[in-house]
Amino acid sequence: MFDRLTVRIFAIFLLTIAFFLSLVMALPELDSRNLTYLANKDRESGNLLANAIEKDLTKIPKDSFRWWMRFIVVMDNHQKTGQQLFIVTPNQQIITADTQNIDLVKSFSEKSHDVDDPAKQIYDNQEIIGPFLLHYANEEYQLYLLQPASDIQSQFVNLIFDHPFLLLTLTILASSPFLLWLSWSIARPARGLRLVAEQVAKGNLQQWPELEKVGSYEYKATGASFNHMLRELKRMQELQQRLFSDISHELRTPLTRLQLAASLLRRKQGESNEVLRISNEAIKLDSMIGDLLMLARNQHDNNEVREFKKLDELFKDVLNNAAFEANQIAKQFSIHNPSTNHTILCYPMALCSALENVIRNAFRYSNQRIDVDFIIQQKTVTITIDDDGPGVAESELEQIFRPFYRTNEARDRESGGTGLGLAIVANAITRDNGTVRAEKSHLGGLRIVIELPLQKY
Repeated sequence: MFDRLTVRIFAIFLLTIAFFLSLVMALPELDSRNLTYLANKDRESGNLLANAIEKDLTKIPKDSFRWWMRFIVVMDNHQKTGQQLFIVTPNQQIITADTQNIDLVKSFSEKSHDVDDPAKQIYDNQEIIGPFLLHYANEEYQLYLLQPASDIQSQFVNLIFDHPFLLLTLTILASSPFLLWLSWSIARPARGLRLVAEQVAKGNLQQWPELEKVGSYEYKATGASFNHMLRELKRMQELQQRLFSDISHELRTPLTRLQLAASLLRRKQGESNEVLRISNEAIKLDSMIGDLLMLARNQHDNNEVREFKKLDELFKDVLNNAAFEANQIAKQFSIHNPSTNHTILCYPMALCSALENVIRNAFRYSNQRIDVDFIIQQKTVTITIDDDGPGVAESELEQIFRPFYRTNEARDRESGGTGLGLAIVANAITRDNGTVRAEKSHLGGLRIVIELPLQKY
């Protein structure tokens, strides 16, 4: 039952409230400076002292000259060292030799005036006890004792009782460990779930059994559902990969037969426009099947995991290979503001393949010049690839990243393209939380703009 998060939060909250209420109700009673009633032993001791004083007072005639002075003499004879005695007359006069504490005794006598139930109260380091009954001239008098306190409360405790906000602060500090434990027990599995979600976002679809063991019942149930989702995703991707593999096999088998038949026909009848057309279309169909499988693999393949990569290390081989190829085909290839050691989070192979695809397209359609530029901003890196080729109509710039889309100028048709290259590029960049768009180039051809978020690592 306590494993459920709702029960746990309610129980801790209820216990905390009960603790506060108990503390508020109990603490005032724990203050030793409060008025407390005497135990039987102390009461008997006080009554014995009152009886002894009463016995001596019978020797003093009523209304004799300065009779109250003789009272003081009697009290002095019976009081112990450090002790002061006070007698309150029926008309509330106080007889004592200690005139400094008369107000203190008067204040106490207003609280404790029942001789059948005498009390005690501490004032600083002294305590007042009383009243005890004694008789004189057929009238009732009350005896009070002022003496050093037997149980002095520490000044720190007095400070706490005298300042409620300090008491509240100490109470909050005392309950903080329980609240911190509750917060930790709630936050710990949530942090684990967040870290696992980040791993899944990177393409890691492995199951996490620890999610089903840590935290309250609700978190464990969530972890079990999360692992079930991962199993289903993994199963669906495996089925999809198997489907694409089967499609590839089923399509390429008759395609191979068609190519074989075209070869046999060429051997029997010689080269002709019809045979050449069949052979070219078969080659295009084979290329289209390959591009389709690559697009599907990039969308659903989990063999590659997102990694933190430095830009200069990530694109080094792609740019070096492009420079070598440009030299071989006698085209001008320039790199402006070469990539630095800034970091991005990406699928390295897919992103490098996307950049290489864009650069090769620029080689294919350019007349003579290709420029690659890296622009580092605060949170993004912008990569532009320009060529001086025929370009694309402005009305079609947003459409060229759609699968199988071909421009009116038929750039892909002329080069034997399938219309899937830029769709593969867009998919790879989108997976890395980036964007890609096409613009008119200052060189006269096409500009591809790739924006990727930089990471602090």
